[in-house]
Amino acid sequence: MKRSLMDDVSVLLLRHGYTVKTLTGSSFDMVARKDARVLLVKVLEDANSISDEYAASMKSLSSCIGASPVIVAEKAGHALEEGVVYLRSGVYTCNHSTFGSCLENQFPIVISTKAGFTASVIGEKLRKQREERGYSLGIIARKVGVSKRMIAKYESNKADISLRGAIALNRLFGDGIFNKVDVFAVANETASSRPSLIARKYDELGFRAADTKKAPFDVVAKLEKELILTDVKGRSFRKPNQHLESMQQLLDADALVIFDKEMESSYQRRGRKKLPALQKRDFMKIESAGELIKFLKEFE
Repeated sequence: MKRSLMDDVSVLLLRHGYTVKTLTGSSFDMVARKDARVLLVKVLEDANSISDEYAASMKSLSSCIGASPVIVAEKAGHALEEGVVYLRSGVYTCNHSTFGSCLENQFPIVISTKAGFTASVIGEKLRKQREERGYSLGIIARKVGVSKRMIAKYESNKADISLRGAIALNRLFGDGIFNKVDVFAVANETASSRPSLIARKYDELGFRAADTKKAPFDVVAKLEKELILTDVKGRSFRKPNQHLESMQQLLDADALVIFDKEMESSYQRRGRKKLPALQKRDFMKIESAGELIKFLKEFE
């Protein structure tokens, strides 16, 4: 069933003009790009099956490369409702139909929270439309089924509204008074509590770096427009890394292989010279970001 859903999601993305790369053995199943928008998509039959570790990996990587993590699933214990956004380990989650609407920039207004299905009112728009139509707080309160004090809270952006109340307000004023849930918002910055030696070196050089888990590369580093995907310990030649070069191309990034001294002969013997490579000790001796970038550009 997951394979069928993955195929459906891939087709949706392709129809909307995205370039799509599917992955195996990663914390996310596909990377999709259209212009400046990059999506890291995890496809699951049940969204509850995602681990906190996988979700954290998606968010950390997305934050560093300016991407949007999203889970597309059939259910989360129970079937996911159309037009509703859910959260699983801090990652926006929706069903296939809702995902398709988001690709058309028709974002939902309803999100599932611990309080149930809720929506966020744009208070100033609600107040303005209410006053233009000559409605008092009391009239709106009776139509929505809440107190005047609660309507005042909606207008001052101090409370979200229940699904039942949102339906009533929508009938009165339309969905323009609600905040849309931007499922494709870029992930917020996250910091690793114990960065690797390579990530720390990137930080020293002025990059913003993040270690990855279950990704086609081990460290991602960014400095302004320069993005480097780094494969550490020679994984790309001890065990062929089929995804690194394609990810590099999709993200307009540079790639770097860092290996230990004893792996050099293996690297040369296998003839994998398409990607820039450095011994770990030589990488640690680099003194500036400019020096590293110049080295990488020599391979273009």
